[in-house]
Amino acid sequence: MLFIAVCLIAANLRVTIMGIGPLLDEIADDQHVSPAALGALASVPLLAWGIFSPLAQGFSSRFGMSRTVSGALVILALGTIWRSLPGPQANIWIGTALIGFGLAIGNVLMPAVIKRDFGERVPLVMGVYTALLSGSAAIAAGLVVPISHFEPGGSGQGLGWRVALLATGALIPPALIVWIWATRRPRPADPGPFLAGAESARATGGVEAAGPADDRAGRRIWRDPLAWRVSVYMGTQSAGFYMLSAWLAPYSASIGRDPVVAGIDVMIYQLFGIAGSLMLPLVARGRVRPWVPGAVPAITLIAVVGVLVAPALLPLWLVIAGTMTGSAITIALTLTASRARTARHAAALSGMAQSVGYLIAMCGPIAFGWVLGLGIGWAAPFALVWVSLAAQSVFGFSVRRQQYVLDRPERR
Repeated sequence: MLFIAVCLIAANLRVTIMGIGPLLDEIADDQHVSPAALGALASVPLLAWGIFSPLAQGFSSRFGMSRTVSGALVILALGTIWRSLPGPQANIWIGTALIGFGLAIGNVLMPAVIKRDFGERVPLVMGVYTALLSGSAAIAAGLVVPISHFEPGGSGQGLGWRVALLATGALIPPALIVWIWATRRPRPADPGPFLAGAESARATGGVEAAGPADDRAGRRIWRDPLAWRVSVYMGTQSAGFYMLSAWLAPYSASIGRDPVVAGIDVMIYQLFGIAGSLMLPLVARGRVRPWVPGAVPAITLIAVVGVLVAPALLPLWLVIAGTMTGSAITIALTLTASRARTARHAAALSGMAQSVGYLIAMCGPIAFGWVLGLGIGWAAPFALVWVSLAAQSVFGFSVRRQQYVLDRPERR
Protein backbone atom coordinates (compact mmCIF):
# COMPACT_ATOMS: atom_id res chain seq x y z
CA MET A 1 0.00 0.00 0.00
CA LEU A 2 2.87 2.38 0.79
CA PHE A 3 4.38 1.71 -2.63
CA ILE A 4 1.06 2.59 -4.27
CA ALA A 5 0.89 5.77 -2.20
CA VAL A 6 4.42 6.74 -3.27
CA CYS A 7 3.46 6.14 -6.91
CA LEU A 8 0.31 8.27 -6.64
CA ILE A 9 2.23 11.11 -5.01
CA ALA A 10 4.90 10.90 -7.72
CA ALA A 11 2.16 11.25 -10.31
CA ASN A 12 1.24 14.62 -8.74
CA LEU A 13 4.69 16.17 -8.32
CA ARG A 14 5.10 17.40 -11.92
CA VAL A 15 1.71 17.22 -13.60
CA THR A 16 0.39 20.48 -12.11
CA ILE A 17 3.24 22.53 -13.56
CA MET A 18 3.99 20.68 -16.80
CA GLY A 19 0.65 21.74 -18.30
CA ILE A 20 1.77 25.37 -18.45
CA GLY A 21 4.17 25.11 -21.42
CA PRO A 22 1.71 23.89 -24.10
CA LEU A 23 -0.84 26.50 -22.93
CA LEU A 24 1.56 29.48 -22.80
CA ASP A 25 0.29 31.11 -26.00
CA GLU A 26 -3.37 30.61 -25.04
CA ILE A 27 -2.86 31.98 -21.52
CA ALA A 28 -0.86 34.91 -22.90
CA ASP A 29 -3.65 35.81 -25.34
CA ASP A 30 -6.29 35.61 -22.62
CA GLN A 31 -4.24 37.60 -20.11
CA HIS A 32 -2.99 40.11 -22.72
CA VAL A 33 0.71 39.57 -22.06
CA SER A 34 3.49 38.28 -24.29
CA PRO A 35 4.44 34.59 -24.10
CA ALA A 36 8.03 35.63 -23.32
CA ALA A 37 6.85 37.62 -20.28
CA LEU A 38 4.62 34.78 -19.20
CA GLY A 39 7.64 32.47 -19.34
CA ALA A 40 8.40 33.74 -15.84
CA LEU A 41 5.33 31.79 -14.70
CA ALA A 42 7.21 28.56 -15.34
CA SER A 43 9.88 29.74 -12.91
CA VAL A 44 7.51 30.51 -10.01
CA PRO A 45 7.41 26.90 -8.76
CA LEU A 46 11.18 26.67 -9.10
CA LEU A 47 11.60 29.83 -7.02
CA ALA A 48 9.26 28.37 -4.40
CA TRP A 49 11.26 25.15 -4.39
CA GLY A 50 14.47 27.06 -3.90
CA ILE A 51 13.05 29.09 -1.01
CA PHE A 52 11.00 26.46 0.80
CA SER A 53 12.95 23.23 0.23
CA PRO A 54 15.27 23.86 3.23
CA LEU A 55 12.17 24.12 5.47
CA ALA A 56 11.00 20.60 4.65
CA GLN A 57 13.39 18.91 7.06
CA GLY A 58 12.27 21.18 9.90
CA PHE A 59 8.60 20.47 9.21
CA SER A 60 9.39 16.76 9.06
CA SER A 61 11.24 16.83 12.37
CA ARG A 62 8.37 18.67 14.04
CA PHE A 63 5.36 16.91 12.54
CA GLY A 64 6.80 13.72 11.05
CA MET A 65 7.33 12.88 7.40
CA SER A 66 3.87 11.37 6.94
CA ARG A 67 1.92 14.34 8.28
CA THR A 68 4.13 16.82 6.47
CA VAL A 69 3.59 15.08 3.13
CA SER A 70 -0.18 15.05 3.80
CA GLY A 71 -0.10 18.80 4.42
CA ALA A 72 1.88 19.33 1.22
CA LEU A 73 -0.79 17.51 -0.79
CA VAL A 74 -3.53 19.68 0.73
CA ILE A 75 -1.61 22.85 -0.20
CA LEU A 76 -1.02 21.47 -3.69
CA ALA A 77 -4.77 20.94 -4.15
CA LEU A 78 -5.52 24.45 -2.88
CA GLY A 79 -3.01 26.00 -5.27
CA THR A 80 -4.37 24.05 -8.24
CA ILE A 81 -7.89 25.32 -7.56
CA TRP A 82 -6.76 28.91 -6.89
CA ARG A 83 -4.74 29.06 -10.11
CA SER A 84 -7.84 28.26 -12.18
CA LEU A 85 -10.17 30.76 -10.52
CA PRO A 86 -11.54 33.50 -12.80
CA GLY A 87 -10.88 37.06 -11.79
CA PRO A 88 -7.69 39.07 -11.43
CA GLN A 89 -4.51 37.96 -13.16
CA ALA A 90 -2.94 37.58 -9.71
CA ASN A 91 -4.87 34.32 -9.19
CA ILE A 92 -2.71 32.39 -11.60
CA TRP A 93 0.46 33.66 -9.92
CA ILE A 94 -0.73 33.08 -6.34
CA GLY A 95 -2.05 29.63 -7.21
CA THR A 96 1.20 28.71 -8.93
CA ALA A 97 3.18 29.90 -5.88
CA LEU A 98 1.06 27.69 -3.59
CA ILE A 99 1.61 24.79 -5.96
CA GLY A 100 5.33 25.45 -5.77
CA PHE A 101 5.27 25.43 -1.95
CA GLY A 102 3.41 22.11 -1.82
CA LEU A 103 5.70 20.56 -4.40
CA ALA A 104 8.81 21.81 -2.58
CA ILE A 105 7.91 19.80 0.51
CA GLY A 106 7.00 16.70 -1.48
CA ASN A 107 10.12 16.89 -3.65
CA VAL A 108 12.39 16.95 -0.61
CA LEU A 109 10.68 14.35 1.56
CA MET A 110 9.74 11.64 -0.92
CA PRO A 111 13.36 10.55 -1.60
CA ALA A 112 13.87 10.45 2.18
CA VAL A 113 10.70 8.36 2.58
CA ILE A 114 11.99 5.95 -0.06
CA LYS A 115 15.37 5.82 1.68
CA ARG A 116 13.66 5.13 5.03
CA ASP A 117 11.10 2.54 3.99
CA PHE A 118 12.50 0.60 1.03
CA GLY A 119 16.03 -0.36 2.10
CA GLU A 120 17.99 -2.13 -0.62
CA ARG A 121 15.19 -1.55 -3.11
CA VAL A 122 15.90 2.21 -3.19
CA PRO A 123 17.32 2.25 -6.78
CA LEU A 124 14.35 0.28 -8.13
CA VAL A 125 11.72 2.30 -6.26
CA MET A 126 13.47 5.55 -7.18
CA GLY A 127 13.42 4.48 -10.82
CA VAL A 128 9.66 3.83 -10.69
CA TYR A 129 9.16 7.09 -8.77
CA THR A 130 11.00 9.20 -11.34
CA ALA A 131 9.36 7.30 -14.21
CA LEU A 132 6.01 8.39 -12.83
CA LEU A 133 7.27 11.97 -12.52
CA SER A 134 8.07 11.92 -16.23
CA GLY A 135 5.01 9.91 -17.21
CA SER A 136 2.50 12.13 -15.47
CA ALA A 137 4.21 15.21 -16.89
CA ALA A 138 4.01 13.69 -20.37
CA ILE A 139 0.30 12.99 -20.04
CA ALA A 140 -0.32 16.53 -18.80
CA ALA A 141 1.66 18.05 -21.67
CA GLY A 142 -0.23 15.98 -24.22
CA LEU A 143 -3.76 16.43 -22.86
CA VAL A 144 -4.04 20.03 -21.65
CA VAL A 145 -4.46 21.50 -25.14
CA PRO A 146 -7.13 18.98 -26.25
CA ILE A 147 -8.97 19.52 -22.95
CA SER A 148 -8.79 23.28 -23.41
CA HIS A 149 -10.15 23.01 -26.97
CA PHE A 150 -12.82 20.43 -26.15
CA GLU A 151 -16.32 21.72 -26.95
CA PRO A 152 -18.91 19.97 -24.74
CA GLY A 153 -22.13 19.25 -26.57
CA GLY A 154 -20.89 20.99 -29.70
CA SER A 155 -21.26 24.36 -28.01
CA GLY A 156 -18.67 25.95 -30.26
CA GLN A 157 -16.69 27.18 -27.26
CA GLY A 158 -13.78 25.25 -25.75
CA LEU A 159 -13.44 24.54 -22.06
CA GLY A 160 -10.47 26.89 -21.90
CA TRP A 161 -7.09 26.86 -20.23
CA ARG A 162 -8.49 27.27 -16.69
CA VAL A 163 -10.37 23.96 -16.86
CA ALA A 164 -7.37 22.30 -18.50
CA LEU A 165 -5.07 23.38 -15.66
CA LEU A 166 -7.65 22.41 -13.04
CA ALA A 167 -7.77 18.92 -14.56
CA THR A 168 -4.08 18.46 -13.76
CA GLY A 169 -5.04 18.13 -10.09
CA ALA A 170 -7.40 15.19 -10.62
CA LEU A 171 -5.10 12.69 -8.89
CA ILE A 172 -4.42 14.75 -5.77
CA PRO A 173 -7.48 13.55 -3.75
CA PRO A 174 -6.84 9.81 -4.32
CA ALA A 175 -3.14 10.30 -3.57
CA LEU A 176 -3.97 12.00 -0.26
CA ILE A 177 -6.48 9.31 0.74
CA VAL A 178 -4.14 6.40 -0.05
CA TRP A 179 -1.18 8.14 1.63
CA ILE A 180 -3.12 8.75 4.87
CA TRP A 181 -4.32 5.14 4.86
CA ALA A 182 -0.84 3.71 4.14
CA THR A 183 0.82 5.79 6.88
CA ARG A 184 -1.91 5.53 9.52
CA ARG A 185 0.49 3.53 11.70
CA PRO A 186 3.88 4.92 12.86
CA ARG A 187 6.55 4.29 10.28
CA PRO A 188 9.83 2.54 11.15
CA ALA A 189 12.25 4.94 12.76
CA ASP A 190 15.37 5.96 10.95
CA PRO A 191 18.16 3.89 12.51
CA GLY A 192 20.71 6.60 11.91
CA PRO A 193 22.47 8.52 14.69
CA PHE A 194 20.23 11.56 14.36
CA LEU A 195 17.24 9.86 15.97
CA ALA A 196 16.77 9.77 19.69
CA GLY A 197 15.35 6.24 19.36
CA ALA A 198 12.42 4.26 18.10
CA GLU A 199 10.59 4.81 21.36
CA SER A 200 10.53 8.56 20.77
CA ALA A 201 8.81 8.05 17.42
CA ARG A 202 6.18 5.79 18.95
CA ALA A 203 5.64 8.12 21.89
CA THR A 204 4.84 11.00 19.56
CA GLY A 205 2.48 9.07 17.32
CA GLY A 206 5.01 8.56 14.56
CA VAL A 207 6.46 12.07 14.73
CA GLU A 208 10.17 11.51 14.69
CA ALA A 209 11.81 13.34 17.53
CA ALA A 210 14.11 16.18 16.65
CA GLY A 211 17.20 17.02 18.57
CA PRO A 212 20.25 19.23 18.38
CA ALA A 213 21.83 16.79 15.94
CA ASP A 214 19.02 17.43 13.46
CA ASP A 215 19.70 21.17 13.48
CA ARG A 216 23.45 20.56 13.14
CA ALA A 217 22.87 18.30 10.14
CA GLY A 218 20.80 21.00 8.47
CA ARG A 219 23.59 23.54 9.03
CA ARG A 220 26.60 21.30 8.35
CA ILE A 221 25.25 20.08 5.03
CA TRP A 222 25.82 23.57 3.58
CA ARG A 223 29.55 23.26 4.31
CA ASP A 224 29.95 19.85 2.70
CA PRO A 225 31.76 19.94 -0.70
CA LEU A 226 30.07 16.77 -1.92
CA ALA A 227 26.65 18.21 -1.07
CA TRP A 228 27.45 21.25 -3.21
CA ARG A 229 28.46 19.09 -6.17
CA VAL A 230 25.24 17.08 -5.89
CA SER A 231 23.27 20.34 -5.59
CA VAL A 232 24.79 21.92 -8.69
CA TYR A 233 24.22 18.68 -10.61
CA MET A 234 20.57 18.86 -9.57
CA GLY A 235 20.41 22.52 -10.60
CA THR A 236 21.94 22.19 -14.04
CA GLN A 237 19.82 19.10 -14.75
CA SER A 238 16.65 20.91 -13.71
CA ALA A 239 17.53 24.09 -15.61
CA GLY A 240 17.86 22.22 -18.88
CA PHE A 241 14.73 20.17 -18.24
CA TYR A 242 12.50 23.13 -17.42
CA MET A 243 13.79 25.27 -20.26
CA LEU A 244 12.87 22.54 -22.72
CA SER A 245 9.57 21.75 -21.00
CA ALA A 246 8.47 25.40 -21.05
CA TRP A 247 9.68 26.38 -24.53
CA LEU A 248 9.62 23.22 -26.61
CA ALA A 249 5.97 23.67 -27.64
CA PRO A 250 6.42 27.33 -28.76
CA TYR A 251 9.57 26.31 -30.68
CA SER A 252 7.72 23.43 -32.33
CA ALA A 253 4.88 25.75 -33.36
CA SER A 254 7.38 28.29 -34.71
CA ILE A 255 8.72 25.76 -37.23
CA GLY A 256 5.23 25.19 -38.61
CA ARG A 257 3.82 22.37 -36.48
CA ASP A 258 0.18 22.46 -35.36
CA PRO A 259 -0.38 23.59 -31.71
CA VAL A 260 -1.85 20.18 -30.81
CA VAL A 261 1.14 18.46 -32.44
CA ALA A 262 3.45 20.82 -30.54
CA GLY A 263 1.84 19.66 -27.31
CA ILE A 264 2.36 16.06 -28.41
CA ASP A 265 6.03 16.89 -29.04
CA VAL A 266 6.34 17.85 -25.38
CA MET A 267 4.50 14.65 -24.47
CA ILE A 268 7.00 12.59 -26.48
CA TYR A 269 9.87 14.31 -24.69
CA GLN A 270 8.30 13.64 -21.30
CA LEU A 271 7.01 10.15 -22.13
CA PHE A 272 10.39 8.79 -23.12
CA GLY A 273 11.66 10.03 -19.79
CA ILE A 274 9.78 7.05 -18.35
CA ALA A 275 11.90 4.68 -20.42
CA GLY A 276 15.03 6.46 -19.26
CA SER A 277 14.02 6.27 -15.61
CA LEU A 278 13.21 2.56 -15.80
CA MET A 279 16.20 1.71 -17.97
CA LEU A 280 18.78 3.37 -15.73
CA PRO A 281 18.91 0.70 -12.96
CA LEU A 282 19.48 -1.95 -15.64
CA VAL A 283 22.25 -0.06 -17.43
CA ALA A 284 24.05 1.68 -14.56
CA ARG A 285 25.84 -1.38 -13.21
CA GLY A 286 29.37 -2.52 -12.59
CA ARG A 287 32.23 -0.46 -13.94
CA VAL A 288 29.91 1.67 -16.07
CA ARG A 289 27.93 3.00 -13.11
CA PRO A 290 30.33 5.75 -11.88
CA TRP A 291 30.49 7.31 -15.35
CA VAL A 292 26.75 7.43 -16.02
CA PRO A 293 26.02 10.79 -14.25
CA GLY A 294 28.45 12.56 -16.58
CA ALA A 295 27.77 10.60 -19.77
CA VAL A 296 23.97 11.01 -19.77
CA PRO A 297 23.92 14.84 -20.08
CA ALA A 298 26.64 14.67 -22.74
CA ILE A 299 24.35 12.50 -24.90
CA THR A 300 21.44 14.84 -24.16
CA LEU A 301 23.54 17.77 -25.38
CA ILE A 302 23.99 16.11 -28.77
CA ALA A 303 20.23 15.57 -29.09
CA VAL A 304 19.34 19.14 -28.11
CA VAL A 305 21.80 20.50 -30.68
CA GLY A 306 19.98 18.31 -33.20
CA VAL A 307 16.63 19.87 -32.23
CA LEU A 308 17.85 23.20 -33.58
CA VAL A 309 20.14 22.24 -36.47
CA ALA A 310 18.01 19.38 -37.88
CA PRO A 311 14.38 20.15 -36.95
CA ALA A 312 13.07 17.74 -39.61
CA LEU A 313 14.21 14.96 -37.26
CA LEU A 314 12.57 16.58 -34.24
CA PRO A 315 10.73 13.42 -33.04
CA LEU A 316 14.00 11.44 -33.07
CA TRP A 317 15.86 14.11 -31.11
CA LEU A 318 13.02 14.28 -28.58
CA VAL A 319 13.09 10.51 -28.07
CA ILE A 320 16.82 10.65 -27.33
CA ALA A 321 16.65 13.79 -25.20
CA GLY A 322 13.62 12.53 -23.30
CA THR A 323 15.21 9.16 -22.55
CA MET A 324 18.42 10.76 -21.32
CA THR A 325 16.58 13.43 -19.34
CA GLY A 326 14.52 10.78 -17.56
CA SER A 327 17.74 8.99 -16.65
CA ALA A 328 19.28 12.24 -15.42
CA ILE A 329 16.33 13.01 -13.15
CA THR A 330 16.64 9.54 -11.64
CA ILE A 331 20.38 10.03 -11.17
CA ALA A 332 19.92 13.41 -9.47
CA LEU A 333 17.29 12.10 -7.05
CA THR A 334 19.18 8.87 -6.39
CA LEU A 335 22.31 10.85 -5.52
CA THR A 336 20.41 12.55 -2.67
CA ALA A 337 19.76 9.10 -1.20
CA SER A 338 22.88 7.16 -2.23
CA ARG A 339 25.30 9.86 -1.04
CA ALA A 340 23.76 9.86 2.47
CA ARG A 341 24.11 7.16 5.13
CA THR A 342 20.77 7.75 6.88
CA ALA A 343 17.29 8.97 6.03
CA ARG A 344 17.89 12.15 8.05
CA HIS A 345 21.11 12.85 6.17
CA ALA A 346 19.20 12.15 2.96
CA ALA A 347 16.50 14.65 3.96
CA ALA A 348 19.16 17.28 4.72
CA LEU A 349 20.95 16.63 1.42
CA SER A 350 17.68 16.56 -0.51
CA GLY A 351 16.63 19.87 1.05
CA MET A 352 19.89 21.54 0.13
CA ALA A 353 20.10 19.99 -3.35
CA GLN A 354 16.58 21.00 -4.22
CA SER A 355 16.96 24.48 -2.74
CA VAL A 356 20.20 25.26 -4.55
CA GLY A 357 19.17 23.23 -7.57
CA TYR A 358 15.86 24.92 -8.16
CA LEU A 359 17.23 28.40 -7.51
CA ILE A 360 19.60 27.64 -10.37
CA ALA A 361 16.82 26.05 -12.41
CA MET A 362 14.40 28.97 -12.03
CA CYS A 363 16.80 31.19 -13.95
CA GLY A 364 16.54 28.90 -16.97
CA PRO A 365 13.00 29.56 -18.31
CA ILE A 366 13.25 33.27 -17.44
CA ALA A 367 16.60 33.67 -19.20
CA PHE A 368 15.38 31.64 -22.17
CA GLY A 369 12.29 33.82 -22.54
CA TRP A 370 14.29 37.04 -22.12
CA VAL A 371 16.86 36.06 -24.75
CA LEU A 372 14.11 34.91 -27.10
CA GLY A 373 12.38 38.26 -26.62
CA LEU A 374 15.44 40.02 -28.03
CA GLY A 375 14.30 38.84 -31.45
CA ILE A 376 17.59 37.25 -32.48
CA GLY A 377 16.18 33.80 -33.19
CA TRP A 378 16.18 30.47 -31.37
CA ALA A 379 19.90 29.69 -31.45
CA ALA A 380 20.82 32.07 -28.62
CA PRO A 381 18.23 30.79 -26.11
CA PHE A 382 19.02 27.18 -27.02
CA ALA A 383 22.67 27.93 -26.26
CA LEU A 384 21.59 28.36 -22.63
CA VAL A 385 20.35 24.75 -22.64
CA TRP A 386 23.62 23.58 -24.16
CA VAL A 387 25.68 25.36 -21.50
CA SER A 388 23.51 23.89 -18.75
CA LEU A 389 23.96 20.36 -20.09
CA ALA A 390 27.72 20.79 -20.46
CA ALA A 391 28.00 21.96 -16.84
CA GLN A 392 25.82 19.07 -15.71
CA SER A 393 28.17 16.63 -17.41
CA VAL A 394 31.20 18.12 -15.66
CA PHE A 395 29.58 17.90 -12.22
CA GLY A 396 28.28 14.43 -13.04
CA PHE A 397 31.80 13.15 -13.48
CA SER A 398 32.81 14.92 -10.24
CA VAL A 399 30.37 12.85 -8.11
CA ARG A 400 31.29 9.45 -9.55
CA ARG A 401 33.02 8.19 -6.38
CA GLN A 402 30.95 6.43 -3.72
CA GLN A 403 31.25 8.99 -0.92
CA TYR A 404 28.84 10.19 1.76
CA VAL A 405 27.92 13.65 2.97
CA LEU A 406 28.60 14.62 6.59
CA ASP A 407 31.15 11.83 6.98
CA ARG A 408 33.83 14.16 8.25
CA PRO A 409 33.89 14.94 12.00
CA GLU A 410 32.32 18.25 12.92
CA ARG A 411 34.82 20.92 13.93
CA ARG A 412 34.13 22.53 17.26
